[in-house]
Amino acid sequence: MSEAVLILGDQLSFSLSSLEAAAPDADIFMAEVADEANYVGHHKQKIVLVFSAMRHFAEKLRAQGRKVHYLAYGEHAKLTNMADVLTHICDTLEPQKIYVTEPGEYRLDSVLRGWVPPSGTALTITPDTRFIASHEAFAQWAEGRKQLRMEYFYRDLRRQTDILMQDGEPLGGQWNYDAENRKKLPADQIVPPRPRRQPDAVTAGVIDLVAARFSNHFGDLENFAWPVTHEEAEADFGYFLDTCLPHFGDYQDAMKTGEVFVYHSLVGASLNLGLLDPLAVCRAAEARVHTHQAPLNAVEGFIRQILGWREFIRGVYWLKMPDYAHTNYFEADRALPDFYYTGETRMACLRAAVEATREHAYAHHIQRLMITGNFALLAGIAPQAVNQWYLEVYADAYEWVQLPNTHGMALFADGGVVGSKPYAASGAYVNRMSDYCRTCDYKVKEPTGDTACPFNYLYWDFLTRNRDKLAGNPRMGMVYRTLDKMDDARRAAISDSAAKFLESL
Repeated sequence: MSEAVLILGDQLSFSLSSLEAAAPDADIFMAEVADEANYVGHHKQKIVLVFSAMRHFAEKLRAQGRKVHYLAYGEHAKLTNMADVLTHICDTLEPQKIYVTEPGEYRLDSVLRGWVPPSGTALTITPDTRFIASHEAFAQWAEGRKQLRMEYFYRDLRRQTDILMQDGEPLGGQWNYDAENRKKLPADQIVPPRPRRQPDAVTAGVIDLVAARFSNHFGDLENFAWPVTHEEAEADFGYFLDTCLPHFGDYQDAMKTGEVFVYHSLVGASLNLGLLDPLAVCRAAEARVHTHQAPLNAVEGFIRQILGWREFIRGVYWLKMPDYAHTNYFEADRALPDFYYTGETRMACLRAAVEATREHAYAHHIQRLMITGNFALLAGIAPQAVNQWYLEVYADAYEWVQLPNTHGMALFADGGVVGSKPYAASGAYVNRMSDYCRTCDYKVKEPTGDTACPFNYLYWDFLTRNRDKLAGNPRMGMVYRTLDKMDDARRAAISDSAAKFLESL
């Protein structure tokens, strides 16, 4: 029986279930498809990363003796989507069976499952086994629960994998060390530089392609430094373990002018492409506790992002789609401000986050949650516009991971599926966790007026506008009691300042 395997652009793993299911002599097909590169305006570096990593992976498969058919971008103008690619495979290879591992995104999954194979060909979609929890396992865990909370799912996966466990209990006696991981970066703290590598000939060729064919997309290409092979991804992760992990816990929420990466791992893009294995990454980090090379709070905080949030978010996505993407709890409808692309804003924190995003296709989780996300939440920006922006601008963004994080955690647009309360904050939080306020045109200590930090009055205006939806939340009682103690003059000043600022957008 002749067989073929279609490998998608974020499935660059040798342990892929479709590869394991097919015969060793099966034809392998990979394609740089127009619709996948353009369905949103992906950051130029994201396109370079995916195309270059795909081309390197194809060469690795060929070196293993596999038969690989590869279509580069624009090589076959009529193949614009994955359904076209499947039809092309049938026309050229005439396989009796085609294997493909399930896509990560609902959009693409619908395309593949809606494709009708010609007579004599069967399409088999295999589960993506590169995650620790299957769709079925998450659905079983979620069944009957009034609320889905990452913390409890995370604890169950810790027990299941025996990671950071000792005699059935969490190592160190606590499940979560988040309270220890909120330190501001000292002014004299020297953050280690990240390793840089010159693009090889394959990557250089893709950079030229993207510069020519995707010139209207957001982002710069000059700083491209993402790993595009398994070896490069492992090397960068090893550098993180040796150099950054010991300090990651203390400063994982910290932000500093000129420091884009601080002590973060940057492994998200490699994990989501398949260049790193999530369980292996967690075990490698865990080993640093036992060898006393990193403190427990740092290792637990890092592992929680992968074993906890990454797995939980994927579970929520597949459990709740497609209706999830259309929820809008606060009925937000404001247009996305231009400065999300230009960086031209007087707010230093927003400017820094957008500039880092443009230059590196990256901003760490607190910049995404508490700067760009917090502003979108408080300003009432339409969730679909915000979700599209996050999906466009980050190298690690795929809808399965981006949507629940943005829609649920940052915007609370799902009404509490992901988080128990909105992650809303005033300028005091930004000042506590960064040095941005020192050089900002606005004054973080001023509550209202033209020179006040917009986060200050937007925060209280957001609470006022959404009182009917939030006042009953048990985690919001204290802030509403504070709001109720304000006199009429201050409330009017808040409303006036917010209205004037939002009108200026």
